[in-house]
Amino acid sequence: MFENFDIRSWQVDWSAVLVASAVLVAALLVAYLLYRALFALVGKLTALSASETDHIVVDRMRAPVKWSVLAIAVTIAAEQNALLGSLWEPFARFLRPALLGWIAYTLVKGFSTALELRLEHTEDPVAMRSRRTRIAILSRTATIAIVVITIGLMMLGIPGVRDIGTTLLASAGFAALAIGAAAQPALKSLIAGLQMAITEPVRIGDLVVIDGHTGRVEEIKMSFVIVRTWDERAVIIPTDQFLDDGFENWTRRAESLSGPVFLHLDPIADIGPIREEFTRFVEAHPLWDKRTVSVLVTEAYPESVEVRMAVSANTVADLFNLRCAAREHMIAWLNQHQPEALIRHRLEVPGGTDKAPEPSEP
Repeated sequence: MFENFDIRSWQVDWSAVLVASAVLVAALLVAYLLYRALFALVGKLTALSASETDHIVVDRMRAPVKWSVLAIAVTIAAEQNALLGSLWEPFARFLRPALLGWIAYTLVKGFSTALELRLEHTEDPVAMRSRRTRIAILSRTATIAIVVITIGLMMLGIPGVRDIGTTLLASAGFAALAIGAAAQPALKSLIAGLQMAITEPVRIGDLVVIDGHTGRVEEIKMSFVIVRTWDERAVIIPTDQFLDDGFENWTRRAESLSGPVFLHLDPIADIGPIREEFTRFVEAHPLWDKRTVSVLVTEAYPESVEVRMAVSANTVADLFNLRCAAREHMIAWLNQHQPEALIRHRLEVPGGTDKAPEPSEP
């Protein structure tokens, strides 16, 4: 490695060392000045842009670009100086793919962060959830690919590992079959995650019902989905289960929903005044979105009738609160104006108080 190193005299050719050091310092200085000039120009260009995306990407790229420019400068200097080249080349085999991977990783993260910030200005909540889900899944997929490729390129810099890889090419078919069989669940989840990103059957923020659980989709990973229920439990659902078993998506197109309020009343109930009071209450309520209000008798039984009162609201939370308020109000109104419409069951308990005797005839 050291051509000018004399082992017998334990002396180093300091002139060669000084020359290599001077070349190294000059290359680093020129590279740093070039980096500063480049980002000064880019900074002026981004200052003219009103988009936050440019500023975020440029800020994220400063560190990897700086070290990459310095590494390129050292590589160019090492080609001109043998001593510097003998010292630099073993490290460069690992450093070059690492820097490339760092740049690619930073680009992915920078663009995903910028796109998520742009979603804050989106007024359509459905479009915002759709784009956020697609950004999350695709950025994770790209990150995994970048990490795997970077590690593979770095490992190829080791001669022994490269020789082993060349030997394994002869049995690549058997290795591919073995790896495919072992990684079948992971590959299935990966393909399911990509399919969900493209087709978007479920998105971050959607209200879903799956496997008996109702909640909001909090996070979508490549292998599982986190559903946060109303009682703050985090339910972990495998990604492929959404595509294999099916589920209910209550907010697929929009947040606005309609929901029923059921009342079981005595057949003697007068439905006309009930319909008028329910309509009056809902139309005056601030949570109603002015879309749906109706009262229908949907079932009739020998001892009761089923009254279905439908309402609508802009969000799921508003709909739940409006249904609860309407149910409470109608029960109170029936108690006051039509108490006979409320069903009452009376039972005779064996062994209870005897009935009063029948009056005898005079």
